[in-house]
Amino acid sequence: MRKNLLLTLFLFALLMVGVAMAERYLNAYLVRILNTACIYVVAAVAYNLINGVTGQFSLGPNAFMAIGGYTVALLMLPLAQKKEVYFLQPLIWPLNAFSFPPSLFILALFLGGLLASLFALLIGIPTLRLRGDYLAIATFGFGEIVIVLANNLIPVTNGALGIKGIPEYTNLWWTASWAFWTVFMIKNLVNSSFGRALKAIRENEIAAEAMGVNLFRHKLLAFVLSGFFAGVAGGLFVTLISTVSPTLFTFSMTFNLLIIIVLGGLGSITGSTVTAILFAFLQELLREVEAPHTIGSWTFPGIPGMRMVVFSVILVILMIFYRRGLFGQRELSFEDILSLFRRGRKAHV
Repeated sequence: MRKNLLLTLFLFALLMVGVAMAERYLNAYLVRILNTACIYVVAAVAYNLINGVTGQFSLGPNAFMAIGGYTVALLMLPLAQKKEVYFLQPLIWPLNAFSFPPSLFILALFLGGLLASLFALLIGIPTLRLRGDYLAIATFGFGEIVIVLANNLIPVTNGALGIKGIPEYTNLWWTASWAFWTVFMIKNLVNSSFGRALKAIRENEIAAEAMGVNLFRHKLLAFVLSGFFAGVAGGLFVTLISTVSPTLFTFSMTFNLLIIIVLGGLGSITGSTVTAILFAFLQELLREVEAPHTIGSWTFPGIPGMRMVVFSVILVILMIFYRRGLFGQRELSFEDILSLFRRGRKAHV
């Protein structure tokens, strides 16, 4: 136990050294991709807790990200910017009367996560009694309701115009730290007795209930926790790109997260982490296929949308050869890493 804690702290210190070097030596474009990758890690690992570990087919993480994103935006937007942005209808009281200073950014993220988890509790109480496709449809409907409200609650969300000019507080220190501790907390949760109960629910609900597992309470706690981290990811995202609008958190966000957790392996925290990083980089690398190219005397014009075609082909191929995802349900542990070092040392001797 103590060894694992020391290794965790050492790994976090190593990550912070990597962040310092990335901030110093990498260009702004690469740092932006790394920030996006870390935000995907937070959202995907949280989504995997309810979909992969607990086996409940939810389609609503985009809604929780939107709630967290709008909350952080409204708390951190300066007062002068609020007056300038809300020109159609003024922002309602008390949101128009205060603004958090930069030092309270972490508090804003926690409040965004807490509000998202509160909505997860409210939507989870009636819907988590459903199973399979019925739960998917109910959570999908909740996501659509949130987007419709974001378009029409103009005194709060500024409608389709969205909120612009949000200070860019998110940097690699924030995103890498949240990604690390999200993975750490959810991995430990999954390995606890609570996590084993979640896995039992995934494998067979009737058998789990017969063993004394309270199905509804365990599902609801996992759903609320997943909603909290999704809200934090939404808050990090809007303060990275300095804007938020209803189009930012449509169902395509859920679809991206679903691709990540299925491709990584349902139930594998390691798989979700690795695939989230690959997903962020692959999306940017494939932009090259949309640019015009000249080979010899032939010039091929760029085709808009070709990136997604190539991306989809890659997904199809991976799904054919890795039907349970790249990692299945396997996890990388400290023992695995230490055994690699021991083998390397023996080979060197």
